[in-house]
Amino acid sequence: MERALYGPGGFFLRPEGPAGHFRTSVHASPLFAGAVARLLVRTAEELGTDEVAFVDVGAGRGELLTGVLAAVPADLRVRPYGVERAARPKGLDPRITWTGRLPDGERGLLFANEWLDNVPVDVAQVDDAGAVRYVEVDGAGRERLGAVVAGPDAEWLERWWPLGEPGERAEIGRPRDVAWATAAACLAAGTAVAVDYGHTLPARPPFGTLTAFRAGREVTPVPDGTCDLTAHVALDACAAASPGARLGTQREALRGLGVLGGRPPLSLATQDPAGYVRALAAAGEAAELTAPGGLGDFLWLVRRTG
Repeated sequence: MERALYGPGGFFLRPEGPAGHFRTSVHASPLFAGAVARLLVRTAEELGTDEVAFVDVGAGRGELLTGVLAAVPADLRVRPYGVERAARPKGLDPRITWTGRLPDGERGLLFANEWLDNVPVDVAQVDDAGAVRYVEVDGAGRERLGAVVAGPDAEWLERWWPLGEPGERAEIGRPRDVAWATAAACLAAGTAVAVDYGHTLPARPPFGTLTAFRAGREVTPVPDGTCDLTAHVALDACAAASPGARLGTQREALRGLGVLGGRPPLSLATQDPAGYVRALAAAGEAAELTAPGGLGDFLWLVRRTG
């Protein structure tokens, strides 16, 4: 998974970028970047400063950074970082520091939208004798069961994703716990947010969630660099790895940031027809971002520091 996503010729290093294959909340509507900009402003107010950092982890091709910088008030000075393994996109705002490393000691907002689901993980499966084994895979997607899971991986499964019946599978989320805790800890003060599709202990899927996307379609997960390899995130385990973090839904979070999705009053259609059309379109986009059963069910993991 590591090689297929981030190695030479890996999926996330391809020139078309992630947006050529799948759509996130960032691509669904500029309302999302506007909400993140309001969260950045709120963070600056809580820190009592007019100069704040915005760290976009898993920045893709800078789409969220660009949207946030366009939406923040002119009197807020922003130090923007794009943390990404791919090369700096052409034409990116020169104010943005493009880096493969997390900045350390910043004060502000760290935001990771659909990053943790692409942090590589191992897959485990229960064999016919009841032993939990690693799932091995070749470049063509053919699988076999390997060694018995032991040590810290086994301890993680026992606590966060216990397996029982033959054929049951899980993604071992320990690397994601470490990745989130490391990212959140890079802030000296402020708010760290991870947004992703995920699950919690009472509702773990019995056969795992590993899948892939190519050109907008869900496909068989083959680690050959041509498709996105992704799996839902055990975000409650991530939360426990970073004390003080809390979980909520995207629907709740965006509504708290002013993305409401209410239909504009019909009276506006006669008073300002063009404005009514714009408001109606924005309402539709807000509804998509907050829809139950869709983007609204994404989980927001939030940790405030200092």
